Amino acid sequence: MILVVFRSRFSEQYDHEYETTEDYLAKKVRAVYGDDLVQVKNYETEDGERLALVWWRDPETLARWRADVEHHNAQQQGKEKWYAFYELTVAEVVRTSSTLEPEAYPAP
Repeated sequence: MILVVFRSRFSEQYDHEYETTEDYLAKKVRAVYGDDLVQVKNYETEDGERLALVWWRDPETLARWRADVEHHNAQQQGKEKWYAFYELTVAEVVRTSSTLEPEAYPAP
């Protein structure tokens, strides 16, 4: 299992085009990769910092998504326009413990 941690803060150039693009890509990634994209959680702090946690089943699927042309174009827009800053961390999950039922939690 791969965990992607994405921290960001919007720039002054943030606009509705971001939300339209985000919605479109969220639907596309689910349609193309289905259960290979296990779970996505988004959070926003009171000061405007954003945090997204994305679990993927394997590095190969994540690599294919990273190479997707529309995803790449959106990343460029983010760097050039939408984000004042961002930080991306990709980590391999070594172990997970949980009190949740197995079907409620992303399994490796």
